[in-house]
Amino acid sequence: MTENSIFDLQPDELTALLQEMGQPAYRARQLLRWGYQGVSSYDAMTDVPIALREQLAERLPLVSLTPSRRTQSQDGRTQKVLFSLPDEKLVEAVWMRHRAGHGRWRTTICVSSQAGCAYACQFCATGQQGYGRNLSAGEIVQQVIFFLREESAPSSDHVTNVVFMGMGEPFANYENVRRAVTALNAPWGLGLGARHITVSSVGLILEIRRFSQEPWQAGLAISLHAPNDDLRSQLVPVNRKYPLAELMQACREYVAKTRRRISFEYVLLGNVNDSREQAGELARLVSGLLCHVNLIPVNPTAAFQFKRPTADRIRAFVDELERAHIPVTLRDTQGVDIQAGCGQLRAEEMRVLSPR
Repeated sequence: MTENSIFDLQPDELTALLQEMGQPAYRARQLLRWGYQGVSSYDAMTDVPIALREQLAERLPLVSLTPSRRTQSQDGRTQKVLFSLPDEKLVEAVWMRHRAGHGRWRTTICVSSQAGCAYACQFCATGQQGYGRNLSAGEIVQQVIFFLREESAPSSDHVTNVVFMGMGEPFANYENVRRAVTALNAPWGLGLGARHITVSSVGLILEIRRFSQEPWQAGLAISLHAPNDDLRSQLVPVNRKYPLAELMQACREYVAKTRRRISFEYVLLGNVNDSREQAGELARLVSGLLCHVNLIPVNPTAAFQFKRPTADRIRAFVDELERAHIPVTLRDTQGVDIQAGCGQLRAEEMRVLSPR
């Protein structure tokens, strides 16, 4: 286990470390309470002895992510932060605020699980940058804590949802993602309801089955993006290893085991996967499965050949799914003006740091 910060440790592990340092077990509860309230320094932990604070500051940093760049959308509802890690790797997290109806708002934090990604999805900026390394559980959790700290929140009240849909493939970093979800959900951690946490995957079948065995009820999203093997193998190369028939079987097993709905993420690419006929294929593919389809018009960038579909094609795609009685949502693509799509800000920063 990599220990980059206090957030990499769970209560029993932190207790053991403190006992090695000659400290009583209850100090672990104090430290975790302060950490998950969002303090940025051990100095703020007023009920912890000064000598221990100094020892911990040297041995176990409270903060190991440094914000290096930040952008905010014109409407103020989306913020994106590029973080530098201790080894100078770069990762992104996004804060999004949505209207939830009845005058309420929902705040979602989109976190990264890896620096880069090895799965090379053709429309994804991160996938085109290659793989760096896995993030530790603490590095994942700190992305959420950062925004809590920014909001001066005393608890998780200002965060309603966390989604593992940032940089990287969460199931390729399964153990650290599992530990991060546990910390976000646990009473000793952030205390966020598991149903408000969603983990997205390109479709790693063994890990989908493992995820169905976990004790908490976190949600599962599958990055689908195509309704047939030929197109999906082009857009999402892992499909060559795990074709749709195998993936959909794993999804059906997951639903049968957990009784929980799966979300299928489908990025709409203009004149690539957005025809009415392809919507019909998608409807047949997921028919009979407890699921929901999230349609996301692609965030356009100059670096990629993919374009946003026209409004008419988007409407026709939605209509075809609704006609087949498939639950579908057309997602609001917040943050287009700040390159909020996965990996876009990192790609720009890397071009600045290493100009051709």
